[in-house]
Amino acid sequence: MGIRDIIHWGRNDNRTPSLYRDPEQSPFLALHREVNRLFDDVFRGIDFPTPFAGATAWTGGWPNVDMTETEKEYRVSAEVPGLEEKDVEVLLQDGVLIIRGEKRTETEDKDRHVSECFSGRFERRIPVGHEIEEDKVGATFKNGVLLVTLPKTETAQAKPKRIAIDTRH
Repeated sequence: MGIRDIIHWGRNDNRTPSLYRDPEQSPFLALHREVNRLFDDVFRGIDFPTPFAGATAWTGGWPNVDMTETEKEYRVSAEVPGLEEKDVEVLLQDGVLIIRGEKRTETEDKDRHVSECFSGRFERRIPVGHEIEEDKVGATFKNGVLLVTLPKTETAQAKPKRIAIDTRH
């Protein structure tokens, strides 16, 4: 007895019917396919972003941020179009930069037919580490862009010691 005799859902070699090619053979497979088709029909036309398409409100990544590092500081730039300074709160807690706020809608729901604009509360948590001079952290807001500057401590600014790799075994 070979392995092909044990597996009943293998390739169709005229000895065993293929479960994948004959939906009438298994009512569960037919049900599975029908449910998949129903979900495909429901979600067809809805543009769900993928993780590679950029962070959006659907993925919990709004606002979009850029983070850069120099020898002396970290700089976090967050795009928050349509917001004012009073709508955004910036916190530093346990080595995590927290940007949160609320974007309010300008129209009532009864007048809206289609909306692709994000509205509601948001929060981004960005780990920056503990080697930040917390009393020197600063933030500016201009034209819908929040810029947070996080100066590094002296120990974080120290150049790392380069370790030679031994190629002998």
